[in-house]
Amino acid sequence: MTGKQRLSASVDAELLDAAQTAVDQGRATSISAWVNDALRLKAEHDRRMQALDSFLATYEAEHGVITEVEIDEAVRQARSRATVIRSAPAKSHRGVA
Repeated sequence: MTGKQRLSASVDAELLDAAQTAVDQGRATSISAWVNDALRLKAEHDRRMQALDSFLATYEAEHGVITEVEIDEAVRQARSRATVIRSAPAKSHRGVA
């Protein structure tokens, strides 16, 4: 990895607030560290999306285009095998302390 470089960028105010909150809460050592982590996550996400695009292009070249019906069936199968790990939210009882 090469050394650090200074960056000047304009960001949305709410993102800067989120970065400062992360620093204030001890979840980041500095705004620079928070931005560095965000850029690292974005770069990794982009690499994964490019790999997925490449995989799908190769798959579809060999097997044909994946249809909406096939996607719907895959979603149905995945949901049928899923394990629920959260229970439904508790119902609110007004006036109960």
